[in-house]
Amino acid sequence: MVCSVDHLASAAGLTMLERGGSAADAAIAANAVLAVVAPHMCGLGGDLFALVHDGGVRALNASGRAGSGADPARLRAEGHTRMPHQHDIRSVPVPGCVDGWTALHARHGRLPLAELLAPAIRLADGGFPASPLMVAGAPNAARRPGGGDFASVRAAGDRVTRPGVARALRAVAEHGRDGFYLGEFGQGLIELGAGEYTEADLAAPGADWVEPLRVRAYGHDVWSMPPNSQGYLLLRSLAISEGLDLPGSARHPAWAHLLAESARAAGYDRLDVLHEDAKDLLDPAETARRRALVDPRSRLRLRAPAEPGDTTYLCAVDADGMGVSLIQSNAAGFGSMIFEPRTRINLHNRGIGFSLRPGHPAEYGPGRRPPHTLAPALLTRRDGTLRAVAGTMGGDAQPQILLQVITRLLRHGEEPGPALSAPRWRLGTGGTGFDTWDAPDDALLDLEEGGSWADGLAALGHRVAELPYGSSFGHAHLIDVRPDGMLAGAADPRSLVGAVAGR
Repeated sequence: MVCSVDHLASAAGLTMLERGGSAADAAIAANAVLAVVAPHMCGLGGDLFALVHDGGVRALNASGRAGSGADPARLRAEGHTRMPHQHDIRSVPVPGCVDGWTALHARHGRLPLAELLAPAIRLADGGFPASPLMVAGAPNAARRPGGGDFASVRAAGDRVTRPGVARALRAVAEHGRDGFYLGEFGQGLIELGAGEYTEADLAAPGADWVEPLRVRAYGHDVWSMPPNSQGYLLLRSLAISEGLDLPGSARHPAWAHLLAESARAAGYDRLDVLHEDAKDLLDPAETARRRALVDPRSRLRLRAPAEPGDTTYLCAVDADGMGVSLIQSNAAGFGSMIFEPRTRINLHNRGIGFSLRPGHPAEYGPGRRPPHTLAPALLTRRDGTLRAVAGTMGGDAQPQILLQVITRLLRHGEEPGPALSAPRWRLGTGGTGFDTWDAPDDALLDLEEGGSWADGLAALGHRVAELPYGSSFGHAHLIDVRPDGMLAGAADPRSLVGAVAGR
């Protein structure tokens, strides 16, 4: 089974499973298609994280590092107090996506890499229909230098071709990661960076196998990525909330209140503590201290720390029980709105996670990885067998969305479809989606249309805003592995063209 935000990607992944490929092969094929058809969410110019269950659980960090020319003092001298959100190459670490594919394939692949990338290459060369979600951002992208691939997009279904992306994918198929980073794309990136990157920056493989984080919740082990990912926020929120008296029904306002307060208590100091070398973020004593802050009768008052999107998720499970939970991202929509001029690959802006505060452990600097919102999840039973793979897009809200989905799945026993389609809440600011923790006590509680919580949450002291049902509350996908091996999966209806495909 394969779940993704686009039916073309899910179909490509399923094809690889039918040819005897592994879940990792399916995930790579699906992600490659998404890199072509969903540039408003992800692509070759973005980063990647993955969790793999293959007997044990492994974590792959393929988030890129800032180039050798990274100079925080220069940005501060120009008047910046935070990293530029778009239109500035300094917010573009070396993209890690292709390094992630090749590392995942080297360890867990069965089919040739060229075979996995073939569906994506065909779509990039021959064309594909613009999705409804692409249409909104395509005109802005088309006005940027190198954005000409999107000039023809006026409505959903318009044909889009991406010949430069096809060439880049062929280079990967024929020459591996060096065909990309040391080839046409890499040379264009070095020229575009004008000193931000060196060839040595691109020659060094950027994907690392690392130890995942886990907590025990509702009789399962829940796994996510370690720093520089914010995966610890999901795990800490689950650990906090499991010790609270949640109502039996997810429709009760106290359900949303206690989960939202768990998320706030878990993350209010994220800007101060999350960096690539952070340790002990799941200390049980600290989790207990934060749980004690949650008041079932009223909203918690928090103090802000000292310092004043878009993504796509996919998952796959194969016939041998391997599960892959993979998330890949540009950050904000089309990312930095900067296009590598030779291949027209749009570049991410994950560097917005860096700090410009002198001496901060996440300060922008050469060879550093920024704090990341990407936080895939994987669930195992007490005996170590795979229970589920899950994840979502949503910027800072990713752990909050997964907290709700996993609680529905594990505590309330909901099926994947209802668990994903149910209305959601998120901590909102009305800003970029990456500034939730700038002033955590000022955050609104955004409520998706169709929920039953508004009046009850207002009475508990929350400032609530009711918003339309849709993709601003994430695109989550989930595959649940039943004890008998049967798979149950769902793709988020908010993605409009998402699909779960199985055999």
